[in-house]
Amino acid sequence: MILWEALGSVLIGLAVSYGALRWLPARYGQFRPRSLALATGPVAALFGALIGHSVLGPGHAPAVLAVSLGVSVALLSLLVRQGDRPRRSATA
Repeated sequence: MILWEALGSVLIGLAVSYGALRWLPARYGQFRPRSLALATGPVAALFGALIGHSVLGPGHAPAVLAVSLGVSVALLSLLVRQGDRPRRSATA
């Protein structure tokens, strides 16, 4: 059962990262490459599934996949750059 949770969470992470890149292509700047976003999604979802399975225990596959979705979205949101705000330098 844990194998299916792991596979499902990796697929969820790939879908979330691909969807984020398709939905917000201009927000990923030159310091945030596509490969980083495509790798962060599945790794974060797998980590979320590990946490969810450790906390909830066996037999809660839908809840574990929901936790993996939440962790994947949360970590991918950290990679999104704000496009409209002017940047401040450290000396200003």
